[in-house]
Amino acid sequence: MAKRDYYEVLGVSKTAGDDEIKKAYRKLAMKYHPDRNPDNPEAEEKFKEAAEAYEILSDGEKRSMYDRMGHQAFEGGMGGGGGFGGGFSAEDIFSQFGDIFGGAFGGGGRGGQQRARRGSDLRYVMELTLEEAVKGVKKTITFTAPAPCDACDGKGSKNPNDVETCKTCHGAGQVRMQQGFFSVQQTCSTCRGQGKIIKNPCNKCHGSGVSDRQQTLEVTIPAGVDNGDRVRLSGKGEAIRDGQAGDLYVEVVVREHEIFQRDGADLYMDVPVSIADAALGKEIQIPTLDGRVSLKVPEGTQTGKLFRLRGKGVKPVRTSMTGDLLCRIVVETPVNLTARQRELLKELQDTMDGDDNKSSPKKKSFFDRLFD
Repeated sequence: MAKRDYYEVLGVSKTAGDDEIKKAYRKLAMKYHPDRNPDNPEAEEKFKEAAEAYEILSDGEKRSMYDRMGHQAFEGGMGGGGGFGGGFSAEDIFSQFGDIFGGAFGGGGRGGQQRARRGSDLRYVMELTLEEAVKGVKKTITFTAPAPCDACDGKGSKNPNDVETCKTCHGAGQVRMQQGFFSVQQTCSTCRGQGKIIKNPCNKCHGSGVSDRQQTLEVTIPAGVDNGDRVRLSGKGEAIRDGQAGDLYVEVVVREHEIFQRDGADLYMDVPVSIADAALGKEIQIPTLDGRVSLKVPEGTQTGKLFRLRGKGVKPVRTSMTGDLLCRIVVETPVNLTARQRELLKELQDTMDGDDNKSSPKKKSFFDRLFD
């Protein structure tokens, strides 16, 4: 059967660059990969065809020969070797084009090299006050996590001679199983992926190389953190034998504050004022996270009025801009009145009822709309 033009196989023009050819090949290889097309001879042939086309067109010298002579350039041993012929396997493709597949479908390369083992990441929830979250703080935490066994120094056995390389996988931790056309890589059942066999395990850790141990660490929390922010402590997570320890993530939870509510960089607070202060106006003292400041309440201020104090909010950990403090006025109705206070309020009420609601324009407008 005549071979198709290699440019046609990859779906690229004859002027295509290396990146375009590489991208086209990867797309076809993923589409027709045997793992995605089991028991499909047609897909298998297209997979081989695409690999052969890429092997020629990705090499500058071979591509030049192909452009001049076509398929004849590689028939009868011409072209200085290379090519797949008719009996190549998926392992051949992955070993030669490891940079193309980048570990897809188990990754390629001969010899089944073991991936670097790493312990799991751990999570620690730290509760902070709003002041601590805004200004930053150093905290000491204590937790229990798998750490290198102190009895065997994390080796799994007190005697180093009791640790042998697994004879099944030869230390790789994985073995290859041939399944027809495709070669499958699996965890070695003899050493369970460890790559080593321990003849006389440590009595304390039973050969695992790790044991649960209480640990104490000092954690620096940067200023401006908020709920859900995390601080990573590299290498302070789960420890494993013959591998890299995971990381410890300290997750921040900020307790509710009695006065302030936070929304990003801004703080909100309710400021209660008396009817007299709201009606006549007054300069009052209010708290902030940096101390007390003055707030001028103008004459005739209504409940719900917002006053913004710029730069009195929070500087978030990821930005350089400081937020604002927004003060919401809450006009407080007096309770537990004395006889004299009731008398004065009654006089005020009588005068207000007689001024044609000029003192309460919103009340007049509301009832006028209601009656209409």
